[in-house]
Amino acid sequence: MAALAALPPLPPQFKSIQHHLRTAQEHDKRDPVVAYYCRLYAMQTGMKIDSKTPECRKFLSKLMDQLEALKKHLGDNEAITQEIVGSAHLENYALKMFLYADNEDRAGRFHKNMIKSFYTASLLIDVITVFGELTDENMKHRKYARWKATYIHNCLKNGETPQAGPVGIDEDDAVEEHEDAGATSLPTQPPAPSTAAYDPGSAAGSYTGVRVPPGAHAPANTPAEVPPNTGVTGNTLQPPPQTLPAVDPALFSTVSQGDIRLTPEDFARAQKYCKYAGSALQYEDVGTAVQNLQKALQLLTTGRE
Repeated sequence: MAALAALPPLPPQFKSIQHHLRTAQEHDKRDPVVAYYCRLYAMQTGMKIDSKTPECRKFLSKLMDQLEALKKHLGDNEAITQEIVGSAHLENYALKMFLYADNEDRAGRFHKNMIKSFYTASLLIDVITVFGELTDENMKHRKYARWKATYIHNCLKNGETPQAGPVGIDEDDAVEEHEDAGATSLPTQPPAPSTAAYDPGSAAGSYTGVRVPPGAHAPANTPAEVPPNTGVTGNTLQPPPQTLPAVDPALFSTVSQGDIRLTPEDFARAQKYCKYAGSALQYEDVGTAVQNLQKALQLLTTGRE
């Protein structure tokens, strides 16, 4: 697509959305859907902050022009025309960023790229709010990702070795952002670890209905790639064995009953399950794909989940 028109200088009032706009620019070519929703989040947030000051109105007007240009370009993309698909796309992308950084962290590989992936994942979870309130899991992932980015950044800056893997964070600790000379902006001071450690790996198992095994590849557009955490036979990497869920035999012969009345919400949930199944197959996660397809079939044929 043609380059988007440049935005005016960012008004000071909009400092809180500058990193979401930067993430949008970084994804214009990598993933235009992500870029679109980052701008939409910035637009919605900016309107709440200040839509009356002349400089803010001018900025928001130009941002709206960018959104309209993107929407026109992506007009036939279901991730733009259907909220359920768009939400799943954004959540899955944020999860891949999160798991890439988490895998690097657990392996003790601390570097700028993984810090940025943690922080970008937290920004993308902010963006998910354009579809409504965040789930508890989303909020935990966001808080942990932002904390980890801060903690590792400050450790490396001070010449210290970060603690690898899950650590705890206090719920009431606030974070403030500052410009990190290099690639990204991170909060200034990490909160102190609490006694109860938060394990993001446990929550990731049900994140948006898609299970991505530890050691999964980073997204193709991340700065670095992680070797998959799989078994090795000679020099050949072998995928880990998968335990598939049992398929209910009754579903093979089930047909929709004539008196079933499906609501628009039922169709939306069935679409969601099918989308999650498709996303799971992208990671060769057959078990999760089967589970979600079963849920969709159950709903469509019985009207119940």
